[in-house]
Amino acid sequence: MGRHSLPDDSAPRPTGSPRARRRALVLATAVVVVVAAGSVVALRGGLPFGTPCDGDSVRLKVVASPDMAPALTAVADRAREDGVRTDGKCLDVTVNAQPSSEVADSLAQRPADPEFQVWVPDSDLWVDRVTDERGSSLTSVSTLASSPIALGAVHSAAKALGWPGRTYSWTTLTRAATSGSALRLGIADPARSATGLLALARIAAAGHKEAGSGDDAAARTAATAKLLNERTTDGDAQALSTLPRDDSGAERDNPRRNQALVLSEQAAYAHNIQADGSPALDLFYPTDGTAQLTYPYTLVDQDSLSADESRAANRFLTLLDDTPGQRTLRDHGFRAGDGRADARLAGQAGARAPQPYAAAPADPPPAKELQALLGRWTVTVQSTRTTTAVDASPPTGTTQS
Repeated sequence: MGRHSLPDDSAPRPTGSPRARRRALVLATAVVVVVAAGSVVALRGGLPFGTPCDGDSVRLKVVASPDMAPALTAVADRAREDGVRTDGKCLDVTVNAQPSSEVADSLAQRPADPEFQVWVPDSDLWVDRVTDERGSSLTSVSTLASSPIALGAVHSAAKALGWPGRTYSWTTLTRAATSGSALRLGIADPARSATGLLALARIAAAGHKEAGSGDDAAARTAATAKLLNERTTDGDAQALSTLPRDDSGAERDNPRRNQALVLSEQAAYAHNIQADGSPALDLFYPTDGTAQLTYPYTLVDQDSLSADESRAANRFLTLLDDTPGQRTLRDHGFRAGDGRADARLAGQAGARAPQPYAAAPADPPPAKELQALLGRWTVTVQSTRTTTAVDASPPTGTTQS
């Protein structure tokens, strides 16, 4: 039922004497005036909210993956400029960028004495790795954003693969990209990159499904790993640096430059919006489910946080979760935490229909499965390096001058 006004005969009647009613009216008016005056003072900076901070501060140190750090810094800077407070104290957040693998290695050491309270890696797999090695010292409280993993190629290479009309599974895409010398495909080292490891997991899962036999699937994964290892870089930033720096023929044809990369949608977005003359990337999204980066907002040694630090961490999280914060993350190329596609963002990253950029990502592999896959990758890489080692000793029967 909708709202209804009271019948005339049920309206409350005034009580008390006329003088009392007039006194009540005067008091009510005074309260309104005081409240209004207080609001004006607050707007002019007299009350501790929405004003530049010049009093006590609560400092919160955050370490984030290099792709996420600029967005968090933008939100932290805006909070400082707006005078955002927590329990009456100024919120002072500093954000440092550091590769997630390096932070995970540091936190897994015993004893760990981190100098930061919040960690935002690019994937939950790093949190799981530290937890498995050290125990429950990390507490993931929210997923800030996400970004699917795809294959990005410069336009000439993408057209050669049939982009955008032709779609591929992980198996067929990897095979097409690594067959012969048609395409130079780079990938970040799965031992140091969540992008590389999660992509390798999807390739292995697709190969296992297609091969049927465990031995055949393992052999196929090993063969793919050997091919990918030929153009592996230490990390995501290094992988991006292998792309052509301009669209000149010399850059495109340079054998040291990659024509395609396994990378996140966010990385492709950041690359494409740079006005530095480098050729834009077109994205292929595998039809059998892409992997995705998550970005867990993680408290480090929650039990050791002071009350002020704990409240500051929660306050900063609310700023990241609210509408302006989510807009900042989107402006830096990230999807929402639930993985929902943004057509404008995806388009700037290099997506175009019928590429399935809006499809739901595949379920993440278990931590034990990733660890086993990483072990197989390490063995394969070491075997490849041993096989391709060059004997520099002089041939038998010759002498060195």
